Amino acid sequence: MTFTPLPLPGQDDPRWTRKDAIFVPRGGGVTKWVIGDTTTVKISGKQTGGALGVLESSVPPGGGAIAHSHGREEEAFYVLDGDFSFINGDEAIAAGPGDFLFVPRGNRHGFTNTGTLPGRLLTFMLPAGHEQFWLDNGVDPVPGEPAPIWGPEELAALISELAKHQVTLMPDPHP
Repeated sequence: MTFTPLPLPGQDDPRWTRKDAIFVPRGGGVTKWVIGDTTTVKISGKQTGGALGVLESSVPPGGGAIAHSHGREEEAFYVLDGDFSFINGDEAIAAGPGDFLFVPRGNRHGFTNTGTLPGRLLTFMLPAGHEQFWLDNGVDPVPGEPAPIWGPEELAALISELAKHQVTLMPDPHP
């Protein structure tokens, strides 16, 4: 089999030397406590020109995100560790390490850690912007202490903040 040589840009093309990649080392990012989860904003829209936001979350057993929908962005989840149940509209999807879920904007979704140990997720937001919710509303972690579970008062205070991000809460009407 023979191949025709591909045309290459000249060595003076700036793509050869451009260094605009963003590297976030292990442990890097801004970490916040929100609703009982510990979430690190690995990269934000301010860093990516609005293209992408990425979160890494540690979710305690029974913790997770109340069902909701987004009006502005798609969201995708990659399970690093643990067992989760994801809401997809009116169905549940069991997911574990290595599983991936893409959620189009306007789709009701949420998740719960169904395991007995903390689980870890990567969350991708396209376009970026909603990761700012964690930065603006999260609590700075206290070393050596677990993230506190937020009660009704803390959750009620988030409703107007969620609306700013075009997020609509859609919990199960029949818990």
